[in-house]
Amino acid sequence: MNSTAKIRCPSFLNWKTFWLIITIISLIWSLQTAGVFQQKLVNLGGLTLVQQFLSAALSPELSPEFIKLTLEASLKTLSFAVCGTVFSILIGLIGGLFSSEIWWRSLSPQLFGTPWLFIRSLLAIPRSIHEAIWGLFFVNIFGLDPLVAILAIAIPFGTITAKVFSDILDETPRQALTALLSSGVSPLNAFLYSLFPQAFLNLLSYTFYRFECSIRSATLLGIIGAGGLGYQILLSLQSLRYHQVWTLLIALVILTGLTDLWSSTLRHRLGAPSRLDINILQLKTEQNHSETSENIEIKKYNFPSFVTLSTYFTLILILFSFWEINADFSKLYSPRTWELFISILKQAFPPDFSQLQQLFILSQQTLALSILSIIIAGLGGILLSFPAANNFFLPGGIFDFTKNQNANFLKFSALIFTFSRFILLFFRAVPEPIWALIFLFILFPGILPGAIALGLHNLGILGRLMAEVTENLDPRPLRSLSGLGATRPQVFLYGVLPLTLPRFIAYILYRWEVCIRATVIVGLVGAGGLGRLLTEQLSSFDYNSVFATLIVFISLTILVDLISHFMRRTLRF
Repeated sequence: MNSTAKIRCPSFLNWKTFWLIITIISLIWSLQTAGVFQQKLVNLGGLTLVQQFLSAALSPELSPEFIKLTLEASLKTLSFAVCGTVFSILIGLIGGLFSSEIWWRSLSPQLFGTPWLFIRSLLAIPRSIHEAIWGLFFVNIFGLDPLVAILAIAIPFGTITAKVFSDILDETPRQALTALLSSGVSPLNAFLYSLFPQAFLNLLSYTFYRFECSIRSATLLGIIGAGGLGYQILLSLQSLRYHQVWTLLIALVILTGLTDLWSSTLRHRLGAPSRLDINILQLKTEQNHSETSENIEIKKYNFPSFVTLSTYFTLILILFSFWEINADFSKLYSPRTWELFISILKQAFPPDFSQLQQLFILSQQTLALSILSIIIAGLGGILLSFPAANNFFLPGGIFDFTKNQNANFLKFSALIFTFSRFILLFFRAVPEPIWALIFLFILFPGILPGAIALGLHNLGILGRLMAEVTENLDPRPLRSLSGLGATRPQVFLYGVLPLTLPRFIAYILYRWEVCIRATVIVGLVGAGGLGRLLTEQLSSFDYNSVFATLIVFISLTILVDLISHFMRRTLRF
């Protein structure tokens, strides 16, 4: 009996189509809110300043006095980042443990629920407020003190780290933990001897990612008076000393690049090739079968020495950073600090919602700003991530054009790889407010300069994360496609894209949550949104209005987090 099976085509009405339509509508609405269709955008009078700025890149300031100033500023920025990271990791370890589901289930299944939700909700508030706002708040308490930068990094980054660490612990295999708990071992000891060793590489990998973020934040906090490279860049930019600006930017790129190189090398030696894996928190333990025994022996020989040196270097760097900053931590518990803190809280209550209509309009601008910036970052990151991956254009890669070609093609592929890596490094090294100030030369004030600034900065971050996704692809399915006769474009379309695109979208949605918080930064330099209003309110010490604006901003941040989480869940990323 012959029977024919009907092949059912997938329905056009699905979640992917729905979110694609929503994205297109959101983009059009954001462009409309930014005034792209209604007004002139380009300020032709600023083209001269842009030309002067770009030409100054060919002759940066290299006088001994300014080089010394640049080195001192670089050390201060690095020290702020190290100190802030140390405290954020401490907060993250403690908060991650107590906000993890598995911890409360280990204590007692009856306890799970209320304490877990309470702690996670409590930690969600400080991470919704950007470090720049924390910095402006602490300036009113401590003045221009090193504690401002340290606390401004530690508090939001610590709570963000706690969320990620709790997710890592919840995703770690629990068989060993269950066995220890069944044997009568206390929950804390069971965690220390089972869950933490398994999750160590994930925790360490994310710690380095957070350290790279801290360097960018330390530079940013310099703009609001904490000192370091950000402060010097702002001073030189405002005084139109573009030759000095480029010297400082070069120093910032070198600092970021060295940190990136160190963390990447260490993570690869430890077997944790991804900075941030928000989908699969389990690290792969299987060795690539194509590795030879000679290569494995070389890895074993080099592994201890590099890790040991990195450990010693980290300890020395931490000690040096705390000595360099020389922060007076006694101010944290001094009576005057608590008097100022209580005084600000009293002035903040009750929140003043008299400008509710303005808050609603600025909230729309902030949301539109974040949508435009993440679309710029996402599309640009995808385009640059493939040439920036070391297994794409280079010899032996997916798009290896050097086979059966002369040496010129080898040089060309290496040039594309190096240029893509440098562009991504430069984009993410320069803080968002600096990008915003540059684009305000040629664009009229509004949310568009801020969107481009946020987009370029996050493009550099997303592009590097996406490049690592491509680098970590299993080459065996791609080789199988090639062995079946598929051309390189077909291998890319049917092999690479299906494996990488879901991860790319997941990273884009994750960075959107970050972008909505970062809209405050570009608002500080006049790029629109709630950030501009917050700056005006903080400068006039109008804490009632500040509190109301923060409530609206936190609510908007939580809304974006929920939308992003729902999108990832429905798209199964």
